[in-house]
Amino acid sequence: MKVVDGQSAFGLSSYFNFDIVLLNCHNPSDINKSGVELTLLDRKSSFEYTEEVILKKIAPSILSADFSRLGDEVRAVEKAGADVIHVDVMDGHFVPNLTIGPLVVQGLKKMTSLPLDVHLMIEEPHRYIETFAQAGSDWITVHVEVCPRLKQMIKKIRQLRVRPGMVLKPATPLTRLYPVLDQIDLVLIMSVNPGFGGQSFIPSTLKKIERLRKIADRNRYPLEIEVDGGIKIENIREVSRAGGDIFVVGTGIFKTGDYEETIRKLRLEIGS
Repeated sequence: MKVVDGQSAFGLSSYFNFDIVLLNCHNPSDINKSGVELTLLDRKSSFEYTEEVILKKIAPSILSADFSRLGDEVRAVEKAGADVIHVDVMDGHFVPNLTIGPLVVQGLKKMTSLPLDVHLMIEEPHRYIETFAQAGSDWITVHVEVCPRLKQMIKKIRQLRVRPGMVLKPATPLTRLYPVLDQIDLVLIMSVNPGFGGQSFIPSTLKKIERLRKIADRNRYPLEIEVDGGIKIENIREVSRAGGDIFVVGTGIFKTGDYEETIRKLRLEIGS
């Protein structure tokens, strides 16, 4: 399974060393989904090869946005080329901070056509999954640390027609996810301790990402690896090379003066 940047098909023919690359999707918006199918054509041999491609994505985290003008902020990053809107939900118990609830998610759904990636940093997430799904979440990720019945949680999220994912704190080992890696759409690896924005990236996270990428590729698990915490222009390349697919960026976007230019530079670093 190949991994490329999700904004454009430009340069894919040279990437795969084929003459022609056809994106097998019916409209341009399909390229912002988790993966598309490529047909690769070689003019000389008339050989045709089809492969699924996971698209790399930039996911601005609204935790770092200006909440007094949240709608404008979300529309601005969408216009600037973001792929996903990342929403951090904190309950003041699982993590010390307290942020937003389903009503904000419901409002965001009216503001953007981008997928809403809702990261639940809460205790007893099973009590609120349905509420957040009904509010408009497209993806819901839940921490393994507060979820003793992983398979039941994944099944419940899927039944609500939402993409299920699991989250690991920096100190939580990958082994906690081994029983369900073939059942989830994404793994969110925290590269900071959850609870506050603006923290520095924990370098040891890179080895964790590399290990998960090897496991996923070896077993052909069609999951995406999302990385959240301290990602900026200066380090996104190494996170991408380690195996990251989705990059949650908070202050690295919202604290810059030009969102479009920042996202353009981020894409250059991950190989656009």
